[in-house]
Amino acid sequence: MEAYSAAVEQRMQQFYHSLNERDRRAYASVEVAKLGYGGASYICRLLGCDPKTIKRGEQDFLTRREHSEGRIRQPGGGRKKIADT
Repeated sequence: MEAYSAAVEQRMQQFYHSLNERDRRAYASVEVAKLGYGGASYICRLLGCDPKTIKRGEQDFLTRREHSEGRIRQPGGGRKKIADT
């Protein structure tokens, strides 16, 4: 596996960090698929992502999860609001 040039790596990092969570997973998994053997560890180091992110991106593609209303996360997720007292 050949590493990308420094200029390409920088653009990849900028692009990756401009994406939302679901698109980051998809992008990372596509890059790994292009690179083949050793690509996962290279992409994880380059993009600063966890290997689980790549696995989840592959699973998302295989199951083609549909997201309701264009949401990234499921409704009800995230930090809960503090009740007024």
